[in-house]
Amino acid sequence: MEPTKKMYDMIGVGIGPFNLSLAALLDDQPEVDSLFFEQTPKFDWHPGMLIEGTKMQVPFIADLVTMADPKSPYSFLNYINENDRMYQFYFLQRLDIPRREYNDYCQWVAEQLESCQFGKRVMNTKHIKDEEEYFEVEVLDLETETTDVYYTRNLVLGTGTRPTMPRSFQDLPEEDVFHTADFLKNEERCKKASSITVVGSGQSAAEAFRELLKEQREHKFRLDWITRSPGFASMEESKLSLEHFSPDYVNYFYGLPQQQKDEIFASQGLYYKGISNHTITDIYDLLYEFSVGREELDVGLQVLSEVKAIKKKTDGSGYEITCQHLQTGETFVHESEVVITATGYTPYVPPFIEDHLSSLLHWDEKGRYEVEADYRLKLTEATSNQIYVHSGISHTHGVGSTNLGLAVHRNKVIINHLMDQEVYRIPEKSIFQKFNV
Repeated sequence: MEPTKKMYDMIGVGIGPFNLSLAALLDDQPEVDSLFFEQTPKFDWHPGMLIEGTKMQVPFIADLVTMADPKSPYSFLNYINENDRMYQFYFLQRLDIPRREYNDYCQWVAEQLESCQFGKRVMNTKHIKDEEEYFEVEVLDLETETTDVYYTRNLVLGTGTRPTMPRSFQDLPEEDVFHTADFLKNEERCKKASSITVVGSGQSAAEAFRELLKEQREHKFRLDWITRSPGFASMEESKLSLEHFSPDYVNYFYGLPQQQKDEIFASQGLYYKGISNHTITDIYDLLYEFSVGREELDVGLQVLSEVKAIKKKTDGSGYEITCQHLQTGETFVHESEVVITATGYTPYVPPFIEDHLSSLLHWDEKGRYEVEADYRLKLTEATSNQIYVHSGISHTHGVGSTNLGLAVHRNKVIINHLMDQEVYRIPEKSIFQKFNV
């Protein structure tokens, strides 16, 4: 490596809440030289689901910094204060905040951090063995279409997830059949449709259905909600259940055999995939109110029904959705002009990982990252260079891996390891119950 080239201590790929939190905490560590790259032009957290009236599912204290440093200038309360909204927030008397406000708060933080660069796509990353080992990172500026090369001792991957749709739903017109991730972009299209069907049973499905239900009587479309689940189940939100989203449970879960982890994680859907109680209440209240006066509701909620296929109607007026009832085995065909899928997300592994770093990493038998307890990817060779990771670790670190309430804890662990000292104290016990003996 040429001695004139600047060497960073850490380069982050992707700027979602987890890497933004890390960037904010590192801003108070001048001895660490870091950069974070994000291909979108600005911070935007699930922009397709920033529906007015939706709330965060974690308290505002789970911001980017407070659970490590309550005195940080990047706290949510300082954001409120700097925007002259302290009394409004005080009178709001709520722990949960609007989702749109959380996004605005994160944008406010990102705009202040020189280490966060947007409109920059990481195209390639190589592990170089020279007189000094390091990573070479090739970055494309999407505005100027120029490419720069950066050098770093360590990487941190915050590449997030991508929406997933069943194969049968793919390759259909995007304005007719789309994922809830694109809901707001297609909201006006929905209002012009004669019929709309939401497929899925989690929080995103419920929020899209609730928003459409508010508009249904005015715009006169038929509205249906289909799920293969036994019911529209509420999320487990009792206080002791929430302790599964704690460092203690992460440590307990990590220590289990992988087969047992997979079995446990598969049984914990209602901890993170159910519908919030207030959302279910809102929907039921709307249905009840709309039924006053013996009014016939042009709305349907169908459970225990799995979508098997979808095809365009021969007259071009919409789609035929073939479903099978999971208990009776009966098959039926449902028609809809617009179909919205709430079929989840999968961790995104960037192409540069597969192209140039795959041989450096350990992969399990299912093709997933193998991850150390301190969020480093397990490497196939000895090196002082590390790759830390935020996404694609639910199989190793459990149900709280995508929970914002654990973002700061994870970054405390990463910073302590990166700096080889206890910059942030990690309490031995943070909850009331014990998961092991």
